[in-house]
Amino acid sequence: APAAPVAAPAPAPAPAPTPRPQIEAALPPPPPPVKPADPAPAPSTDGGPSAAALADDPTIKSLTAKIAANPDDVNALYRRGQVYASKGAYSLAIKDFDDTLRINSKDVEALNNRCWTRTVVGDLQGALKDCNEALRLRPNFVDALDSRGLVNLKSGAVKNAIADFDAALKINPRLTSSLYGRGLAKQRNGSAQEGALDIANAKAMDPNIVQEFASYGVR
Repeated sequence: APAAPVAAPAPAPAPAPTPRPQIEAALPPPPPPVKPADPAPAPSTDGGPSAAALADDPTIKSLTAKIAANPDDVNALYRRGQVYASKGAYSLAIKDFDDTLRINSKDVEALNNRCWTRTVVGDLQGALKDCNEALRLRPNFVDALDSRGLVNLKSGAVKNAIADFDAALKINPRLTSSLYGRGLAKQRNGSAQEGALDIANAKAMDPNIVQEFASYGVR
């Protein structure tokens, strides 16, 4: 499960998109580009919002300014990655988690978040590697057990998924994502009734869980 992103004020819905790049560019002195090689931000490859579309989000704006001032600001990189992931900009999130881990390869939170984000975009091999490393560094890390359960569920390793979700639920019995994931895994493993019970309990705790898993490509 991704760590809860930094509480950011929900951005006001954008007005009708009047092109005003020139005005915006003229306001602040342009900060040094984070990745000088990048051309004007193109829509991100995962179909999520582009960097340009999110640049005005107040949380992203302030974190980007911190990163421009200090490209090795590991906290700002990690937090911006979380915000990008929460907004569905998964490629941008993975880049920020890559940079976080370049600075500190043992950051278990960043490993878990990159594992989860890679799972959503379908890089299941990379995701499994990240989750395994997070759990090697911090055994019984509940978020990484939950994330690895999702990796295993999505890749069809249902017995491994059940084992991961069981382990996560031993630590936190109210972890809805693990409960719902275990329900799906049990159904796929032939235990229809047990699976249905987990799914019903998870939906009672969080009615949005079905939609959430569908957005990860798991139904």
